[in-house]
Amino acid sequence: MDTMRDRFAPVAARLLDENPRVAVVLAEIGAANFEEALRRHPDRVINVGIREQLLVGAAAGLALTGLRPVVHTFASFLVERPFEQLKLDLGHQDAGAVLVSAAASFDWPAGGYTHMAPGDVALLDTLDGWTVHVPGHPDEAETLLRHAVAAGDDKVYVRLSAQSNRSALPVDGRRSRTVREGRSGVVVAVGPMLDAVLEATEGLDVTVLYAATVRPFDGAALRRATESAGTDVVLVEPYLAGTSTAAVAEALADVPHRTLGLGVGRRELRRYGTVAEHVAAHGLDARSLRERIGRFVAAPVPG
Repeated sequence: MDTMRDRFAPVAARLLDENPRVAVVLAEIGAANFEEALRRHPDRVINVGIREQLLVGAAAGLALTGLRPVVHTFASFLVERPFEQLKLDLGHQDAGAVLVSAAASFDWPAGGYTHMAPGDVALLDTLDGWTVHVPGHPDEAETLLRHAVAAGDDKVYVRLSAQSNRSALPVDGRRSRTVREGRSGVVVAVGPMLDAVLEATEGLDVTVLYAATVRPFDGAALRRATESAGTDVVLVEPYLAGTSTAAVAEALADVPHRTLGLGVGRRELRRYGTVAEHVAAHGLDARSLRERIGRFVAAPVPG
């Protein structure tokens, strides 16, 4: 099966053919995948070189001329390094763009911490008006990329990962889906965490919600789930642990509830290792998740 990033370049190239507003902006990474598209659209495939601040600034300029820029590089170079440009060139100027990342939290461990960005979604949460898609399968990534490009002049982040669920689910860029129903808690599985969550919760009496779009957060789906499953909520996110706990708190502001945020820990792991070793070290493998989720939903409510 191809990866989400494998799917990205051919889909983006087709979007260039289909939509004269679309432009692709690169910072060297991934440029080889757009050589044919560059020959067909030399004015709308732009490689700025290893200049990530310019990458976002150029995209904002293109947006202000009426184009719909699709901007691509590793997450650490797309969100963290040019954050000032995201805040000012896009946000302050009300310029829209579609940011498509690769490498996610730790998808290329050999690249070291410079190529990891577990805090990307949390960082975007400090800005107003961003839509954030976290697909869990290459088919979902294609659907959500097309949604993002078609979203007028909105600011959209599409977070691609080398990790993937075995099967895609229908996604619409807005709503979460109920995958399993129970009565003793709600587990929200984000993007590529779904398979591990389903394995971890097998036999547990919990509702599992699947979210491939996390901003805006589908608070209505969560509220509906808690009506029958209770208000113990576990978030399992493939980035910084606790990133969406504030969104849960807002959705359930008028009812007593407990929230457990699981994800990538803050402690830096200084050995390269493998993706699987990083998953286990952060407690995101099915065995660790089962222990942590089971302990939380079985715990007595204080008072």
